[in-house]
Formats: sequence, C-alpha cells, structure tokens
Amino acid sequence: MGTLLKAFNSTVGRKLIMGLTGLALALFVIVHLIENLLLYVGPEAYNGYVERLHSFGIFLTFAEIGLAAMVIVHAVMAIGISKSNRDARGSERYAMVRSKGDPSRSNVASRNMIITGLVILSFLVYHLIQFRFGPVTADLYSAVTTAFHDPICVGIYVAVMVFLGLHFRHGFWSAFQSLGAMTPQLSKPMYCLGLLIGAVLALGFISIPVWFYFGAH
Repeated sequence: MGTLLKAFNSTVGRKLIMGLTGLALALFVIVHLIENLLLYVGPEAYNGYVERLHSFGIFLTFAEIGLAAMVIVHAVMAIGISKSNRDARGSERYAMVRSKGDPSRSNVASRNMIITGLVILSFLVYHLIQFRFGPVTADLYSAVTTAFHDPICVGIYVAVMVFLGLHFRHGFWSAFQSLGAMTPQLSKPMYCLGLLIGAVLALGFISIPVWFYFGAH
C-alpha cells in the first residue's frame, strides 16, 4: 500500500500509472469500435451481441466497475500532472525525448490534452446515461437508430469523436514515453502510428451516427 501511495504522489509514478491506464483504455476503445461495427450488419447481429454480453451478469458488472476505475484514475493522474507542470513552469515538463524535430513539442493535440480529455469524460457520462442506464429496451439497435436520427445527438457524437482522435493522437505517443519505452528513433514513427490509429478511430465512430442519420432505418 505504501508503494502505491508513493506512486500516486510522485510525478514519475503518476506518469507511469497514466500511461498504463491510457493504453488499457485505448485498447477498450478499439474493441468498442469493432463491437459497434456490428450495427452495420443489422439488428439481429448487434442485439445478439448485446444479449451475449449481458449474459455474463456479475462479471460484466465487475468489468464495468474496473473500467470506470481506470477512467477515474487516468483523469486524476492527468489533472495532477498538469497542475504539477503549471506549478513548475520553466522546468522540464515531461521526461521526454528532446531530439530535434520531436513531434510532440507543439501541436494542438499536445497543448490541449486536458481539454480534450475532459470533453471525452463528459461525453462518456452522457453516453452511459443514454445507452447504458437510460430507458433502453432489449432492442438496443432501435435505441441507437432513434438516437442517431436526432441531428443534435449526431452533432455531439461527431464533435466528440474529433476530440477523441486528437486525444489519441498525442496520448498514444505520450503513454509509451511515460513507460520509458521511447527512443529518438521511435519517436516520430510512434507518433505517426498514434495519428493513424486516432484518425481511424475517429472516422470509424463518426461513420456510425452519420450512416444512421442519412441512410439506415
């Protein structure tokens, strides 16, 4: 317990925890997109998947609690690091690769990670209320169809997925940096990979509400 508390109270420990939780959450987001692509197959495929998922009962509940805990820990670590960086303005902000042309040094994604993260966190609450804890019947496909025929709902989802792509763009690189797995040679390739995955995730999620709004019934 003492070691865990020290990790939470040290900058290095916070970065390590944020990196680990960030990668775990990134994996969940990728899997979640793959699951949601079943919406393109049709109501039977999607509702069948949801039914199988709910059949795990208490294990699903534990998984959701664990996921919620990771989100909270990740957010708390990020806010703590951001505050420490502001307090230590003028000193080195991250123990990062300082090679010439470091792609993380100044861009929209890296400068606004807290903002994009808070937007995503707020959206997650909205998303859970709408589809997990709201008045949703067993026919979740129909609930999705109804929601994504509302232009305001579609607009919110599209906008937040842009924020998700931006957050992932820098967060993917930063997670490996925080874990000490980055080298000057890997810096740009890993950042490009994060950019690619972030774009695929954003476009993948955006395509679903747009498809329902303009075409699916």
